Amino acid sequence: MAKQQIKYSDAISEIEEILELIESGDLDVDELTGKVKRVSQLIQVCKLKLHDADADIKRILSQDNSGLED
Repeated sequence: MAKQQIKYSDAISEIEEILELIESGDLDVDELTGKVKRVSQLIQVCKLKLHDADADIKRILSQDNSGLED
């Protein structure tokens, strides 16, 4: 099964929701472990998306600047 893509903003929202749950202290140890693992996965998704966006922006800016040099 293909891995579903999650938007950066959705990942951030989910991280915030999980952090609120963790801060509330209402999770048992098993739930806490699962939530921490999920946050770790979401952080990796965010890092990858930020890295890809940075590379795309640098590429675009490089192309724009190369057109200015004559």
